[in-house]
Amino acid sequence: MAKDELSTRDRILNALQRILVDEGSSGVTLEKVAAEAGVSKGGLLYHFKSKPDLYDGLASRFRALEEARLAEARRTGVVEAFIRASQLESAESEAALWALFTALRGTDELSDQAKDDLVFIFNGWSEALKESIADPVTAEIVRLVGDGLFLSALSGLPLPSQDVVDAILARLKAESGES
Repeated sequence: MAKDELSTRDRILNALQRILVDEGSSGVTLEKVAAEAGVSKGGLLYHFKSKPDLYDGLASRFRALEEARLAEARRTGVVEAFIRASQLESAESEAALWALFTALRGTDELSDQAKDDLVFIFNGWSEALKESIADPVTAEIVRLVGDGLFLSALSGLPLPSQDVVDAILARLKAESGES
C-alpha cells in the first residue's frame, strides 16, 4: 500500500513504530512522530492527544493483529499458528514490540488498556492453546516453546534453524493431536 493510501492514523502509528525501532522510547516526541509521519503536530494531536495516547494506539494495533491471527489459528490449527507466529516476521515489528514490552516495566506512558493489550498477546494464545489441546501439560509445553521463540526473537537472541523449528513443531503437533 502506498504512503498516500494509508490513513493518517496508520501513517502516524507507522512513524511511531519506526522511531521506537531506531531510537527507543526515549527518542519519541510528538514533534518527531509528526515529522516522520508527514503531518503537522496539530494533525497528530487530532488523532492522538498525547504521547501515551500514541502508545495506546500502537498497542491496540498489535492486539488487533493478534486477535486476527488467533481467529485464523482457531480455524486452521492453533499449535502450528502459534509456533509460526512466535518466530515473528519483521525486525521492525520485533523492535517496536520490544520497546513497548520494555515500557511495561516502569513507565507512566502506557495506560492500563495498553498494558492489557500487550499482555493479551501472551494470554490470548495461552487460552487458545488450552482450548485446543486436551492435555494441560502439553498445552503448557507448547506455550513455553512458543514464548521462548518469541522472546528470543524479540531480544535478538539466537534462534534454532528452521529445520529444528519444523521438527519441534512436528513433535508438538503430534503430542497435541493437531494434524
